[in-house]
Amino acid sequence: MKQQGRSAVAVIVASCLVVCLVASDAAARQQPAQPADPQPAPAQAQAAASAQSAQGTEESPNELFVNVGKSVIVNSSVPIERVSVGFGDVAEATVVDPTEVLVNGKAAGETSLIIWQQGGGKLFFDVLVQPSRFATNSRTDMLRRQISRELPGQKIDVSVENDLIFLRGTAKDLTSADRAMAIASALGKPVNLLYVDVPPPEAQILLKVRFASVDRNLLRNLGINIFSTGATNTIGRVTTGQFSPPVLSSGSSSGSSSGSSSGGITGKNGITATLSDALNLFFFRPDLNLGATIAALQQKGVVEVLAEPNVLAENGKQASFLAGGQFPYPVVQGGTTGGTTAITIQFQQFGVRLNFIPTITARGTIRLQVAPEVSALDYANGVTLQGFTVPGVSVRNVNTEVELAEGQSFAIGGLLDNRETETFSKIPFIGDIPILGKFFQSKTKNRTNTELMVIVTPQIVRPMPAGREIAAPNFPVPFLPPNSTTPMATPGQNVTGPVPVTPPTPSVPVESYIKSLAEKPLVVTSTSSPYGSTQGTSMGTGAAAAPAAPSAPVTPP
Repeated sequence: MKQQGRSAVAVIVASCLVVCLVASDAAARQQPAQPADPQPAPAQAQAAASAQSAQGTEESPNELFVNVGKSVIVNSSVPIERVSVGFGDVAEATVVDPTEVLVNGKAAGETSLIIWQQGGGKLFFDVLVQPSRFATNSRTDMLRRQISRELPGQKIDVSVENDLIFLRGTAKDLTSADRAMAIASALGKPVNLLYVDVPPPEAQILLKVRFASVDRNLLRNLGINIFSTGATNTIGRVTTGQFSPPVLSSGSSSGSSSGSSSGGITGKNGITATLSDALNLFFFRPDLNLGATIAALQQKGVVEVLAEPNVLAENGKQASFLAGGQFPYPVVQGGTTGGTTAITIQFQQFGVRLNFIPTITARGTIRLQVAPEVSALDYANGVTLQGFTVPGVSVRNVNTEVELAEGQSFAIGGLLDNRETETFSKIPFIGDIPILGKFFQSKTKNRTNTELMVIVTPQIVRPMPAGREIAAPNFPVPFLPPNSTTPMATPGQNVTGPVPVTPPTPSVPVESYIKSLAEKPLVVTSTSSPYGSTQGTSMGTGAAAAPAAPSAPVTPP
């Protein structure tokens, strides 16, 4: 009995289990599949590395990111019946498990993925296949290593997107920024987003130039002109022609007493000797009607010029200096106005001029492009045009390029010029007679000696400390007493406050700093005339005043 009872109970339990399993299976079939909540799409940069599973929904397609050569797994909460990829050249999908799909990236592009689940559910995905990051990361790492090696200690970051290389960070100077751009340009197209530290002030260079010139000349004249107004009933003159002889002419009345007439000497027979140049010795015997003009002159002259212009300039910047003036000279214009040729007046500068550009080299020396000049008016070599005297200009200039250390000096120009000119004239035959022939000879001897030297000395200088007395010329005659109890002066830092020693910002963009370094041309306008350095005025009848263009300034190479 007990064994039969146990068998009956086992049969009943088994029947109940079968009924429960069938009911559970039927309930499962009647209830629709509820897919699990989809995971949020990972970031683009992390999808390929993490390869985490993604899950889609029927409501809206989810984004699925995968890199070329990488794979991701898509999970489904219910068994999968089939999958479909829109463009198989971009990605491929393989079912590796009833609830898992493996998606492989094949080529960069975009396609779609659809997953059909048991029970009629569907999952939609937008598959974005990105290029492989291996080459990009390799280029980025190499750029960072090269920049770190060439520019140690500088915070320069590199990022690569496709073919563009972005440089960010702060360089210590423009040279470092240019080197970073050169390194990046070897591997792609660089985009300069660098900042550069504000540099300290540039060095100031003081150029001292000395012009030392001595001109000496020695002139000797020796000659004689003999003339007769009636000596031994002879009228005539004996001259070598080298010095201006007197001119003989008949007077208004003959036989008048000897004496002097206007501009000459008149003898007893009415012959007048007109003297255009009495030289420095003159003799005349009225009783003999015989005279002579003698040139026995010795002249010595010396001209000394010492000019020391000093000009201060910034490293690599041009500086100019002129101490002198301007002189006018006429210029004939083309064509006529009212039948009269138009003439305008232009102005030419003269004096002590200095133009130079100093550059501090990597060796610590100073390379100079220098063009000093000293000019002066020379009326002896001038010309006269329609009653206007235009002087010549004597010029001494040097245009060269030298390199020397601070404080060293170079004689960049030198001249030693010795000249001797001798002119000898005599009357043939008579001038060859010993002793007596000296009266029929004339001689002029001219010697000139010119010594010129131009010396340059560069020096790196800094501003003088505040409050220190500045050297000034000594005025031997005092000025008028001041008419105000308050001296004319600009307020100092005790009133305006100190100058900031640090820039407003520690660094600025490279393009902003380069723009601030752009040198603007200095336009110099002379105040000597209302038209600037050149003034045009009319000197012809009916010609209107017209300013002429100024001549181009002398600049070093």
